[in-house]
Amino acid sequence: MWKASIFSVQPESLPTGHSELSFAPFTAMPSQQTQFRPCIDLHEGRVKQIVGSTLGSTQQELQTNFVSENPSTWYAELFARDQLTGGHIIKLGQGNDRAAREALAAYPGGLQIGGGITADNAADWLENGASHVITTSFLFDDAGKFLEKNLHYLVSEIGKEKVVIDLSCQYTGEGWTVVMNRWQTLTDLRLTLELLDQLADYCAEFLIHATDVEGKCEGIDSQLVSLLGRWKKAPVTYAGGAQRASDLELVQELSGGAVDLTIGSALDIFGGRTATYRDCVSFNHQRLRDRGKAME
Repeated sequence: MWKASIFSVQPESLPTGHSELSFAPFTAMPSQQTQFRPCIDLHEGRVKQIVGSTLGSTQQELQTNFVSENPSTWYAELFARDQLTGGHIIKLGQGNDRAAREALAAYPGGLQIGGGITADNAADWLENGASHVITTSFLFDDAGKFLEKNLHYLVSEIGKEKVVIDLSCQYTGEGWTVVMNRWQTLTDLRLTLELLDQLADYCAEFLIHATDVEGKCEGIDSQLVSLLGRWKKAPVTYAGGAQRASDLELVQELSGGAVDLTIGSALDIFGGRTATYRDCVSFNHQRLRDRGKAME
């Protein structure tokens, strides 16, 4: 098991006018109230929903649930209008930079960016409007061995407050193992509470896809969500298998509100039939109202 060292870091159509709204900035603190986190997955320059476990397959074997007729900016503008924060754009392979930059420009400071992020390009993505960068494969060598020095390098370049570590994982019998390389390569890291403790000093939050269920709309990995909910020291977003908006309530219950949820393929704006985007937005807005009342 890797042990963290201590090091010093140097410092449908939409209404117009949404850009004039005042957006509350996302703060990297556990809210203890589950939130819906939106996503934009890009593949070959288009917004798609893909079964994650098939990402390393040939074009014939790749399982695609949805290909949008709308550009990435349509989704970014939608999320901006509804004041959804903490969402992410994931670039699945090459040919997605332009669509990603356009989405970030449509909602500056409102979305994180992941896919091919390194210490050399992270600052550029932040300058182009990303709130945070999400890093995965850059933290490992080709065989899946964790490279502590690469994490140090990234944090020294942009600061831990702008880093999201993707610990997407696969169940491997006795627990979950972190995966990289479009979820095709097992790494030498086991996803444990100890690992979260070790990495928390070097990032603002974590993003964790349950790759066994990602894109299948067959239900979340309840055991994984429960494990993540025991941590409660920084924001954690879970993705994978969500079927309906009521899964937000389920994640709230399982995690004690410490884990947020991304819903993809099941969502109606991505061609899904079991979860409506509007219900997810309403869930978030109700949580904000409840929080406001609690502070009165």
